[in-house]
Formats: sequence, structure tokens, C-alpha cells
Amino acid sequence: MASPTARDPAADLQHALLSRLKLRQLSLLQAIDRHRTLGRVAAEMRLSQPAITKALRETEDIFGNRLFERSSRGLVPTAAGEAVLHYARRWLAELEATTRVLTSLEAGRGGRLRLGLTQQVPQQLLSAALAHLLDRTPRMAVMTREGTTDELVAGLLARELDCAIGRSYDGDATGLVQEAIHQQEPCLVVSAKSAKRLSRGPLDWARLAQLDWILPPPNTPMRRTYNAIFVGAGVQPPVPMLETTAIRSMETVLRTEPNAIAILARDVVAEMEQAGHWAALPYRLSWNLPPVSFFTLKELEGQPMVQSLRAVVVETARKMQRKAG
Repeated sequence: MASPTARDPAADLQHALLSRLKLRQLSLLQAIDRHRTLGRVAAEMRLSQPAITKALRETEDIFGNRLFERSSRGLVPTAAGEAVLHYARRWLAELEATTRVLTSLEAGRGGRLRLGLTQQVPQQLLSAALAHLLDRTPRMAVMTREGTTDELVAGLLARELDCAIGRSYDGDATGLVQEAIHQQEPCLVVSAKSAKRLSRGPLDWARLAQLDWILPPPNTPMRRTYNAIFVGAGVQPPVPMLETTAIRSMETVLRTEPNAIAILARDVVAEMEQAGHWAALPYRLSWNLPPVSFFTLKELEGQPMVQSLRAVVVETARKMQRKAG
């Protein structure tokens, strides 16, 4: 008599997902994680609360695990729930991306690319990237998003972006490809009206720390870099008057505050100095900013559009370095 075949739990779960799981159930899980109460989820999805409760129970049955549990903060994901939510976000983001690509193709466009940028990307790199993407036949649909490198990396990992140009990233970059393409020299930037006064004497970090600093937000790679500079000079990092990476906000404060100071890339400052509102102090800093890097997902690096965009920004960066050197 033949012995019974052992069951494979992973194969059983995969069969359940393929045969029973629906996209609306993944949307339900995201809504529960967002609102933490079934009443709010029911209101958002325009269903009764019993219907939402039943749908959650059916979804948990498909996965064979309890996905949420009650706490003082409402419904919170279990360990299994966190794992499912991680992939649900990716699947739904991929679905949205596919929908937008198909829509752009139907509209006669040559696909769609979502590009993330940090604020201190030199204008030449930005112009080259956008010109390459937009000067095509048929024209592509292009979406750009600005943010810190941390935010752009999160957007890539969530499949909300296809590529990004930002600072080199020293965190967990599993699933990403990053390539350093452009080195930037830092400089101290102040109001043009205050430049002469603040340029007197040698570079003195203790004196500079007394000024009104504009710094990146806390817990960002650049903020940690700047704090380390002060500590290395034996100076307590200053409490900033403004925390931002937005160039326009910096420009406004530098124009109106006589003691405002920031650290920016020299090539970016050179592009902005023409307006006459700010100026670089005549000090050469003994360190470089983390290099500007090109990012994409490993699964996308072989796509022709990603490869051609990377080639354009790399070549533009090389020309900029040759011109500067």
C-alpha cells in the first residue's frame, strides 16, 4: 500500500493565494493598517462594518494566519500581518505602475518613468535627464519626485519610483543598484549682504556655530555628516534655526536673515549665485559631500530606458568633472 504523500505547506499557501486571493483584499489590509479601526475602514470603502469584519476573516483564512490584533492603538499588524503588508504594498504599487504605463501607451506615449531627485542635484544633470526622457518619439510620460535620499530609497523599495539621482546611501540597500557619478565640493553659504562681514579671519567652527544654521532634517545622512564635522572640530553641533533640504526655503531665509548660514554643494551655489541673494564664504573645506549617485532597482537595471538614462547622466557628470578640473 502506497504511503500518503506529505503535504507541502508552502505549496498549499501558494495555491490558496492563486485561487482565492483578490486585489481588493490587499487594499482592505492596507486600509486597516492605515486607519486601525474597522469602522473607519468601512466608511472609506462604503461598506458596513460587519461586511469588513467578514472580509478580514476571509483574508486571514486565505493566509492561514491572524493578520491583526487589538491593542491600545487599535488594530495593529501581527508579525504575519507585517510580512503580508510588505508584499501587499509592493503588489499594489506594481499594479498602479502597470496601469499608468498602459494608460500612457494608449495615449500614444512611449511608456512611463518615475524619477526621484534630491534638491542638490546640479541643474546640468537634471536638464540632461529630463531632456533625454522628454525628447523622444513617441514622448514618454515622466513623473518626478523630490525628497531626501532616505525618502527616495524608500520610494524605490516601495516600487513608487523607477530611478533616482541622490546622495550615496549607506543604509540597507538590498534590492537596489547605486552608482556614484558626481563628486561635489561643499561650501559655506550666507546672505550676499553678510558675506564680507562673515568672511573675516580664518575658518573657525566655534565662531560659525554661533550663527543661525540651516541644516537638513534630523536622522538624515547629510545631517549626520554635518554633525560629525562639528564634533571633529571639537564644537557642539548647533541647534538649527531651520531644518530643510528645500532650496527655495533656504534662499528665502538666507535673503532675509543676516546671520543665516548653510552648507551646500559649490556647483549648486554657483548656479544660484547669479540671483545675487546669497554668496559662498571664501573657505575651502577639507572634506567632500557624499557623491551624487544614480539609483535603480536590480530588477529594472536591464531595461533599455533605465540603461539609456543612466548612460546620459553618467556622461553628463563626466563632462562636468572635466570642465571643473
